[in-house]
Formats: sequence, C-alpha cells, structure tokens
Amino acid sequence: MLLDLLNTKTLQVADGLGLSWEAAIKLAARPLVNSKTIEPAYVESIIDVVKDKGTYMNIGPLIVLAHARPSSAVHGIGLSLLKTNSPVNFVDAEHPVKLWFVLTATDSHSHLGVIQQLMELLTNKEAVKEVLEARTVHQILMILKSIES
Repeated sequence: MLLDLLNTKTLQVADGLGLSWEAAIKLAARPLVNSKTIEPAYVESIIDVVKDKGTYMNIGPLIVLAHARPSSAVHGIGLSLLKTNSPVNFVDAEHPVKLWFVLTATDSHSHLGVIQQLMELLTNKEAVKEVLEARTVHQILMILKSIES
C-alpha cells in the first residue's frame, strides 16, 4: 500500500536551501494537488494548523508528517514525500526537517493502514538513514521496495 501511494509521481527531492517551512509543505503537497487528491485549501489548512498548534507534526528527527482534519478539500487517501537535501527549519531552528510527508484522508479511519506502514518505515532506523542520504527519487523508491519485500 505504501508503494501504491509513494511513487515517481508523489516523491520529490529538492535542495531545500532558502525554503521556508510553509513553502516546503506546499512543495511536498504539490503532487497531491496536481493529481486532484486534494485542493489547495487543504494545504492552507495544514499551514494554519501548524501556526495554531505548533510543531507537533515533527514526528521524529528531521521528519514532519503534515496533515489536517479531513474536509471537503480532500478527495482521497494520499501520501507524498519531499526530501530536502538541506534541512528546512519547521517553525524554528529547534526543528530542522529533511523529510516532509503530506498525508490526506477523507475520514478519520480509512488512512490508518497507511499510517501503520509509514510508521514501520520510520521506525526502521537504517531505512530512514538511507532515505535521508538519498539524492534521487529512484534511490528512495529502491529503499522503499527493499523494506516492503
């Protein structure tokens, strides 16, 4: 399921230099907007949540899982990943991030399987290290395929 969502259309690698956290979230979400999985309003709601509630989406060293409540701006379950080669500060310098996941869901339970698989990936320290070192989408896909098999 993870590889159904994270693929050449939803994975991106960018330098990250000069990006704000808001721009990083927008860039990370762009594949989901382009595929019509979400509308731009959902991306704005993610940014609003961060401004209101702070950095709780920073789920581990260098990792953000950006999301907001299901809304009419979400048309399906989606997951995208922007990997930045340089860290981008998530709100402040205390929260540098290089892996920007964006998760979308149409309700409060349909995405739980995706979260479970994503957590399996993110608790695999070696795989996370490899993804952080990856320089291309192809390299990230190979890492994902190797841990899924």
